Amino acid sequence: MTTPARASLRRMIDEKQLVVAPGVFDGISAQLAKRTGHHAAYLTGAGVAASGFGLPDIGLVTQTEMTGRARMMVRALGDVPLIADADTGYGAPINVTRTVQEYEAAGVAAIQLEDQAFPKRCGHLPDKELVSPEQFELTLRAALDARTDAGMLVIARTDARGPLGLDEAIDRASRYAAAGADVIFIEAPQDTAEIERIAAEVQAPLLLNLVIGGLTPLESAERLQELGYAIAIHPSALLAHAALGMLSSLCELNGKEVGPFLPAGPEDFFNLVGMAEWFEIGERYRTEAQA
Repeated sequence: MTTPARASLRRMIDEKQLVVAPGVFDGISAQLAKRTGHHAAYLTGAGVAASGFGLPDIGLVTQTEMTGRARMMVRALGDVPLIADADTGYGAPINVTRTVQEYEAAGVAAIQLEDQAFPKRCGHLPDKELVSPEQFELTLRAALDARTDAGMLVIARTDARGPLGLDEAIDRASRYAAAGADVIFIEAPQDTAEIERIAAEVQAPLLLNLVIGGLTPLESAERLQELGYAIAIHPSALLAHAALGMLSSLCELNGKEVGPFLPAGPEDFFNLVGMAEWFEIGERYRTEAQA
């Protein structure tokens, strides 16, 4: 038997009512999303990495850490559906199987999996690497086989737009829909025409990611409803304003100007939690391996 939150998300999608899901990352953001009357929330991996662990969104947070956050936020949200980021599934199909089992037990209404190679990185950063569509289809098959409640939706995300172009992204999206994904997510379309083309060519319920300062224009809910999108996630809507408030307060306390600390986009934001330093570590070992 499915949960009320899962049934609610499925019903909104079946009724073609756009689901607007603000990004939540801790207990207070989940509670506030519920108390302000939102009909769904999105567990943002970037937000959990930054707020929970002081880390950038480059594949450093583990499945168990994300599951713990998901369980806590499901409890805070009650019957409000939680759409949960699960990155690449955290490994091979056997790992994906356990990830789906743990997320399902945590009570999420939908789990999102992507076709990046591990370690992944934020979808609005450059230099992403992908697995083959065949490999990701195995990930999807493992996920669909692992869930015991078909009410929990499986969302398939492709990051192909950046490294391989929109044609490849649409081809992959259609493959993933045919493989059984409940919702399709093409990450980072770069203009309104691309958003419209995806809506016209991908025959499946669609999710769009709207990141402040990211690559995708911030289309209105009304326009996305007209185009037929099923879900609009806003992962940075709460996080960006929370970070701005903290920076402003901290600079006020010690008399510094806040301007130099303000991020202009995702890359600047993740540098506030050490992305440049982590990339330096990764480059150091990559160079040594090539020597």
